[in-house]
Amino acid sequence: MVAHVLRLRLAMMWGALRGDPREVVRRVIGVVLLVAAAAVAAVSAAGLADADRLTTAVVTVLAGSAVTLGFAVGPPVTASIDPLDPRRFAVVGPEPRPLAGALLLAGFLSVPVLVVLVLGVSLAVAWGAHGAAALASVASVVLGLATCVLFARVSMALGALVQRPRQSRELMGVYLVAVLVVVVPVGVFLGSLEWRGAVPSQLASAAEILAWTPIGAAWGIALAPSAGAAVGSLIVALATVGVLAVTWFVLVDRLLTTTRRPVAARERGGMGWFAILPGTPGGAVAARSLSYWLRDRRYIVNVIIVPVAAVVSTVPLLVAGVPFEIAVLLPVPIMALFFGWLPHNDLAYDSTALWMHIASGVRGAPDRIGRLVPVLLIGLPVLALTLPLAVVAHGRWAVFPALVGVCAALFLAGLGLSSISSVVAPYAVSRPGDSPFQQPQRSGSGGVMAQGLVMVGALLAAAPAIWLTWRAVAGDSIDAMFALAVGVGAGLVVLVAGVAIGAALFERRGTRLMEFAEAT
Repeated sequence: MVAHVLRLRLAMMWGALRGDPREVVRRVIGVVLLVAAAAVAAVSAAGLADADRLTTAVVTVLAGSAVTLGFAVGPPVTASIDPLDPRRFAVVGPEPRPLAGALLLAGFLSVPVLVVLVLGVSLAVAWGAHGAAALASVASVVLGLATCVLFARVSMALGALVQRPRQSRELMGVYLVAVLVVVVPVGVFLGSLEWRGAVPSQLASAAEILAWTPIGAAWGIALAPSAGAAVGSLIVALATVGVLAVTWFVLVDRLLTTTRRPVAARERGGMGWFAILPGTPGGAVAARSLSYWLRDRRYIVNVIIVPVAAVVSTVPLLVAGVPFEIAVLLPVPIMALFFGWLPHNDLAYDSTALWMHIASGVRGAPDRIGRLVPVLLIGLPVLALTLPLAVVAHGRWAVFPALVGVCAALFLAGLGLSSISSVVAPYAVSRPGDSPFQQPQRSGSGGVMAQGLVMVGALLAAAPAIWLTWRAVAGDSIDAMFALAVGVGAGLVVLVAGVAIGAALFERRGTRLMEFAEAT
């Protein structure tokens, strides 16, 4: 089977040069441009032999991480069709494991992978000039290639499994936001560096961190600053390859045993978010939530007020004499807190439309998770774009991980607690179509208590990360990484627990929620 699949792959590559002349010309031009870019990159990589060791190591890790990330996110962004989709072989009844292995080997036969191979060999020449061991260089190139291929295989398999629909306005908007989330922070970071003829310390720190991540570990083995760092990068790279390989084999088995349900394009046309998200209860709730979060002016006003309130809240601090480099760090955590707090009364905004969720028998978990999707799609990009700007204004990139940890704790913990609050203590809000600033009279103080408890709970969950961040701001850079781990961990724990508790309460309090919706 392996030989047959490899011959088929070579035939497909050769067949791409036949057919419609216009398509062939476009493909040839694309290949020529790719080869030219590879040649320039290879020459530049070989030229690193004349640079110092630190510069070569930093460029290697950053460039390798970017290439690996491109293999991972390229297939879904470009909506490319996998020519080696395992389901194409289902008609001959193959065994999943041998087929997965054969397709994985065939994945190495592609022009992008050959370009990465040429680039890796050129980098290995530069590594040898700086005293890197030959075994370490070979391991780095082989693991780097394997990581790229596996990321591409897994990415395409996941895209085929969820049956990604055609490109649409909503989907392109999501892709654009994703690109901005990556490009803007990186651009701000690079623009803030002071080169002065040498590699900035911030860039060296970023490369050191990437060398311990799945996308950069393979490229940080050869020129690691120490033997311990090299072993650490090797372990991470091997673990990444192992996890991706297992994931690939599982996905192939799933693809061969899953029947695709044909859906006519005209039936999905004009359905907006419902055509993009999975056809599951959670996907339907998320699509409906996205529709009214992006159209209902009550939600739009709340989203707009969050960044405005965060910025305005720093003015009294500056007037009171708080140093500017400290005050500029506060707006982003405040936004994270308010974004996590926004869905604390989400059910009340449904009004009588809540009956659709309850009457259709939607379970608690899909309802709770689906309602958080709009906040995540809005809050994460805003935080990702404002975090690097705040750090640039502060002046020390060493506090960036700490600030990420604080924001993650506040945001995720707020979402988890909001998932409970919106079920336990909903309170009356302006009805659909009314002014967002028109608030109905409330007979009790339940609404005030719900708002306050969500905020206080989020602050308590983030308290350890806040304390570690304060130490990092005072000069202890090692505490910044502790703050990142503690903040993300605490936020995830509260989020998962909050969604689970909110789901159970939603199923038990369905009748009371309907009574509340009818009464308000």
